[in-house]
Amino acid sequence: MAAGTGAARVAGAAATDAETRAGRDHHEALRLWLRLFATTRLVEDSVRRRLQEQFATTLPRFDLMAQLERHPQGLKMSELSRRMMVTGGNVTGITDLLEREGLVTRAADPGDRRAWRVRLTATGRRAFAAMAVAHERWIVADFAALDARERRALGALLLRLKERVRLLEEASRE
Repeated sequence: MAAGTGAARVAGAAATDAETRAGRDHHEALRLWLRLFATTRLVEDSVRRRLQEQFATTLPRFDLMAQLERHPQGLKMSELSRRMMVTGGNVTGITDLLEREGLVTRAADPGDRRAWRVRLTATGRRAFAAMAVAHERWIVADFAALDARERRALGALLLRLKERVRLLEEASRE
């Protein structure tokens, strides 16, 4: 790669991301939201690309396996859907593929004859463990632009914002 090509590509991407939707005349909060959204999309797109390149998998498959890794006893399909914030049909499609590859098993739930419980297989646990190590390494590298104090400060600020938005959502439902 020629010197400066990477910087030019990043500058070009920055010129067309979500943050460019707002101008100086827009409220600071809107500009901040769009910067947060653009940054999140960049990190997510990078993770998607790396999962595909290094593991021939997708982010939704990784997410489903991550949920199952946290619950060795397995999860009902409806619980997976709720946790992943996707439709039951999406979970079924992903589960079908992972089951064909021998990464998960699906069995009737003993406590609910209408439900299926999904678990990682031993092969699935090994595959996910390799992906999780790489994923953590990618995220650590992405956040290396911030020192430890800045990461803690950003975390605290985002937590405050998240709590505020949750409170507003709860209040709007009452």
